[in-house]
Amino acid sequence: MAQINKPNQYFNTKLWTGTGSSNALTGVGFQPDWTWIKNRTDANSHVLQDAVRGVGNTIISNNTDLQSAEGSGDLTAFGSDGFTVGTNGRVNGSGKSMVAWNWKAGTSFTNDASATGIGTIDSAGSFNNDSGFSIVSYTGTGSAGTIKHGLNSVPSIIIIKVLTNTANDWCVYHQATGNNQSTFLNGTNAVSSNAFMNNTTPTSSVFSVDGSNYSSGSSRNYIAYCFAEKKGYSKFGSYTGNGNADGTFVYTGFKPAFVMWKKSNSTSEWIMVDSKRNTYNEVDKLLRANQNSAENTYGACDFLSNGWKFRDGDTDFQASGDTYIYMAFAEEPLVGTNNIPATAR
Repeated sequence: MAQINKPNQYFNTKLWTGTGSSNALTGVGFQPDWTWIKNRTDANSHVLQDAVRGVGNTIISNNTDLQSAEGSGDLTAFGSDGFTVGTNGRVNGSGKSMVAWNWKAGTSFTNDASATGIGTIDSAGSFNNDSGFSIVSYTGTGSAGTIKHGLNSVPSIIIIKVLTNTANDWCVYHQATGNNQSTFLNGTNAVSSNAFMNNTTPTSSVFSVDGSNYSSGSSRNYIAYCFAEKKGYSKFGSYTGNGNADGTFVYTGFKPAFVMWKKSNSTSEWIMVDSKRNTYNEVDKLLRANQNSAENTYGACDFLSNGWKFRDGDTDFQASGDTYIYMAFAEEPLVGTNNIPATAR
């Protein structure tokens, strides 16, 4: 597997202060295909938009709401080096601190399943095989089926949200907990038995759905975000907490730029940290994917050259004996192909 030496070509965090009026933001380093925005100062919902569904179409990670057309209020354009935000306070409140996490896909695809023989449900989207990320749009059939995800490797995480008809939870499949288990991005639920993946592990070409409203309800539109692990860029795994201030170390093989984790064996929040909001250790500026709450400060962990180490035994971080799942993206690999090692902060 080839190593990614410049992770910021595929993932980057953007910070800005809101203006209250339309604002074209640059400095992302690429044209994003998925942008996830949060007002850090106020209790406002997360805003998620992507190039496959088109600008102006918002979904929210902290609730079950269906897709809404926000027009000029939220994200209004993707640019070659960033994006434009509108006037809504949740993306551009005047004087408010904002953050956006951005991922690049970039290559479009469509799949007529009956014509190609790949999967049984038609799909379309955007993918990047170098970074192992794809965005997949499809319409449910009400029956079990398989869907082309656009990647040439097996996804480690798949996040699915229904967009139309009836509101429902965000379903999260994670390789660490298996194909018959899931949890919800919008809630605190523990990982539990759920057949929305039809009890079938994804392959290098398709993922499976069971026909339920979670993943393939009849005539309902869905969006899926798929991630395959890539050396030097992304890691999707699990760890066990020790409950101590001298906390668990999680090895990634790179210096983290972004980490989101959640307890899997019991209830907890989805904690989100990154290297732009905390430019030095300790990492203590926390947001929660399942809540609209403002950023709070609580010493969680240190980012290191090859992973991160916890500094607190808080139940949402690493309670003794509890298991957690995570997704992590790199600031830089531990050692690049130029043989220059990453350094701790």
